[in-house]
Amino acid sequence: MTDTTIAPNAETVKQDTTSIWGADVASGVAQFLQPLVVNLTALSVDGKQAHWHVRGQNFIGLHELLDVYVDHVREWADMVAERTVALGLPVDGRIQTVASSTTTPTLTEGFTSTSDTVAHVVSQIDATLEILHKGITDLDDIDLSSQDVLIEIERGLVKDRWMLFAHIAQA
Repeated sequence: MTDTTIAPNAETVKQDTTSIWGADVASGVAQFLQPLVVNLTALSVDGKQAHWHVRGQNFIGLHELLDVYVDHVREWADMVAERTVALGLPVDGRIQTVASSTTTPTLTEGFTSTSDTVAHVVSQIDATLEILHKGITDLDDIDLSSQDVLIEIERGLVKDRWMLFAHIAQA
């Protein structure tokens, strides 16, 4: 018996991935993913700024923890951006867009004490968690795969927040 199946090629494969999920689903998801890319990118830039400028008690522990945190948020920003593009939509992570669109509080300029650094970074994480929580709730009716991505990030970001906050928490 001869197999008459035609192998897929560029003409036979759907080029626009939004047609797989539908434009409504893709744009519905993007309204939650784009702001998250912006905030996570802001966290990575400001996290590195905090890493360079932290001073004071327990410097080395916090300095190294901020590097780990920055690695995490960069990975998560990439994960969210790639999910957006996989849905067939562009993502805007340009620094100008991040600077004008982030909901994170502005990080203090220059050298900062360890306790103030932690307080600033935690407040930025909290602003991003608000976006995550809204996305997790609202994506329940739109796209469970994208919701799962946000849940994974929320778990990690809450853990990073805990690790940072432990440096200033009272026993």
